[in-house]
Amino acid sequence: MSRHPATPATRLIRLVLELRQSGITDATVLGAIERVPRERFVPPTYRHQAYENVAVPIGHGQTLSQPLVVARMTEALALGDRHKVLEIGTASGYHTAVLARLSRRVYTIERHRPLTVTAENALRELRIHNVTAWVGDGMLGWPEQAPFDRIVVAAAAAEPPPALLEQLALGGIMVLPIGTQERSQMLYRVERTAEGFVGAELAEVRFVPLLPGAGAELTG
Repeated sequence: MSRHPATPATRLIRLVLELRQSGITDATVLGAIERVPRERFVPPTYRHQAYENVAVPIGHGQTLSQPLVVARMTEALALGDRHKVLEIGTASGYHTAVLARLSRRVYTIERHRPLTVTAENALRELRIHNVTAWVGDGMLGWPEQAPFDRIVVAAAAAEPPPALLEQLALGGIMVLPIGTQERSQMLYRVERTAEGFVGAELAEVRFVPLLPGAGAELTG
């Protein structure tokens, strides 16, 4: 009897089950991941890996984070449908789409213009309209739209960028990796309270470095 290859829908269901088995318990986060077709955000060369729990190269030295990391970061944000979110590192737009399913508005910054264009096209095709994208320096945040209820950073810095801490609303949550390429990185959840900032370690991770400025294609 011949065996038919699994469809994208079947592979997506398997991925969601794997995420649940790996400790992701928030049903709204799992539901959002189930509603976003990850293959739409993966380059054609790697599309066969769209529903594997692996990071995927997307060009410009960037990667699409593995689904477990996306789910873990999203779960730590404790998103609600009235939250305004700042995302640093749009990349292919996959995590942006997941965030958009769970929040009121997502403002996302990417330093590479081609990635921003690709992400915007994908989001438009999926009829996700509560996202505003901008090409620029993620370390500076988006002061014109601050404060933000939630901030998520998809690149690692030695310490939380001061501008992002300043733009986090009172009671807000930021999730970001801290560390360098040479040393291990740790995913942190930082909450802003009336007394200051309270941080908690979540898991070891590996991200590209958070760099100042915008990509060379802006000026070339």
